[in-house]
Amino acid sequence: MKIVLCLLALLVLIAPAYADYTNSPEAKFASGNGNIAYLTVGVLIPFVEDGRNADPHGIRTLDALGTSVLLEQALKLIVREPRPDTGSRNSFPSGHTTAAFAIAAMESNYHPSQAPIWYTGASLIGVSRIVLDRHWVHDVVAGAALGYLTARWELQNSHGLVLAPFIVPSSHAVGMEGCIHF
Repeated sequence: MKIVLCLLALLVLIAPAYADYTNSPEAKFASGNGNIAYLTVGVLIPFVEDGRNADPHGIRTLDALGTSVLLEQALKLIVREPRPDTGSRNSFPSGHTTAAFAIAAMESNYHPSQAPIWYTGASLIGVSRIVLDRHWVHDVVAGAALGYLTARWELQNSHGLVLAPFIVPSSHAVGMEGCIHF
């Protein structure tokens, strides 16, 4: 956790130095196609790397991602903070950063040796949101915390969160048998 916070803090501190790069192709890629690729790979990689644990890992990663996005959207509706570039009232927290850190935390749990890669990618996505003037620094920090904490909550809950009916904790399999919990 310390390395995650240090990396995010470093990137957030240097992001304002790049504030004049709002047309940066790197930042646009990180916020656009790079973000989509990152999230897609994060959800699909368990099905490639995890063998017999692929189904529960993939579904649990998808569950953490979906739950974090639902919580992020609820916070946007409650807080209604203006964006720095347009003034539209949906800045807090950063959805891109929330989703990226949910994926990073889940994949780092399942593949600890890959943690630096996942958290670096998530941090770059968060910083791109600041560089592109789409979010304030605190939006990105809150999004990172929300994504990370939602993933940790997912991992601590044997039934999952939103997709609980499809997660069977006793056999670590996925199926409709999990719909009834006693």
